[in-house]
Amino acid sequence: MPRPPAATSSEEEIKKEVAAVDVVVAAPDDDVAADREEEEEQKKRKRRKEKKKRRRRAPSEEEEAALRSVLRWARRGEAGDEEADGQRPAATGRRRPRVAVELHAHSTCSDGSLSPAALVQRAHRNGVKVLALTDHDTMAGVPEAIESAKQCSIRIIPGVEISAMYSPSDGIGAEEPVHILAYYGSLGPAKPQELDRFLGSIRDGRYTRAKGMLLKLRSLDMPMELEDVCTIAGDGVAPGRLHVARAMVEAGYVENIRQAFSRYLYDGGPAYATGNEPAGESVVQLVCRNGGVAVLAHPWALKNPVAVIKDLKAAGLHGIEVYRSDGKLSGLSDLADTYGLLKIGGSDYHGRDDKDEPDVGSVDLPVLAVSGFLDAAQPIWHNATKEILANITERAPNGSKGLQRTNSAKDLCNLRLLSSDLEVTDSTEVEVLQTELSDVVLSN
Repeated sequence: MPRPPAATSSEEEIKKEVAAVDVVVAAPDDDVAADREEEEEQKKRKRRKEKKKRRRRAPSEEEEAALRSVLRWARRGEAGDEEADGQRPAATGRRRPRVAVELHAHSTCSDGSLSPAALVQRAHRNGVKVLALTDHDTMAGVPEAIESAKQCSIRIIPGVEISAMYSPSDGIGAEEPVHILAYYGSLGPAKPQELDRFLGSIRDGRYTRAKGMLLKLRSLDMPMELEDVCTIAGDGVAPGRLHVARAMVEAGYVENIRQAFSRYLYDGGPAYATGNEPAGESVVQLVCRNGGVAVLAHPWALKNPVAVIKDLKAAGLHGIEVYRSDGKLSGLSDLADTYGLLKIGGSDYHGRDDKDEPDVGSVDLPVLAVSGFLDAAQPIWHNATKEILANITERAPNGSKGLQRTNSAKDLCNLRLLSSDLEVTDSTEVEVLQTELSDVVLSN
């Protein structure tokens, strides 16, 4: 059979040209697809821009008034430069008014990594004007925070996050832990001894709880000593889950704190344990009885938030956390509306070695939410202040005529707290009270 003739050079060139044409013909399809993708992406960007533009409306008169009110309260009644000049606060304009307020943060007095003073300084660097120190089951860090705040014009709200346990009122469902944020006026709780005893009992239970967690971890082949956990917690600090998690990291059982919680220490986890936490309703009632504002912390972590919120509201709950660093949770916002509760939020800053942890002041609280919180809180704090001052005058030396010639609470503090008949030995505490009382004016 004769062999086919070899392809000439001209035939080979034709084949190459055809192949090139095939490539060129295919290319326009790819280009068209790419163009379409780019066009769709441009449309998406345009829609996002238009949506964002719609949100950036001019602030209402109510929002501007609320901003001025909040700033004036944060400055203890002193007008800022823009107010003294009759100008708008700088946060207005075409943007929604905002003032940086942090209502949920922790220090080394519980399970945070920064001292109260260092926390205040960090908040100041982040532009925070109002800071609530809310350590777990203790208010020991509040005096240091107040002292540090004097250097940077931050207003401190004395607070505490109280551990509790919720049991369904209808008996259906399991118990679950809840945390109640308590916010007090400048003088703190109206009945400090009662609150101290209450918190002390919870802190004692934290040691029992830590032992329970360590026993469970030992059964999981992760033995650790309570002394090591207490060393991490620090002198006089009751150990918590975070301290156990840090001990697990140091022992090499987990890579980081987040892994310790996600695998072992989460609520109901294999190494989770409880102490002697009181009922959530009793905590709310105690906070209210002591002149505080009671707010349910991180309700999004609850298994049955509707039942918890309903029962705690009946006990006197004032609000719930709705705002987080990633925005407002619409479902919880609706629940707050349903039960007539305040809507607040905070970063829950601990200073963990975690890049994903929200920083102090990172939660964008609407100024109307802050103003609403203060509108509800100030009458409560005012009544607590009157109760505190009434208790002071009852303990005053017999025959004292001080009340006839005082017109400010600071003067009354000088007359009463420095009396040799009163059991006040901490001069630092007296100095803090004098400063905090300076903006309280007494009526006749």
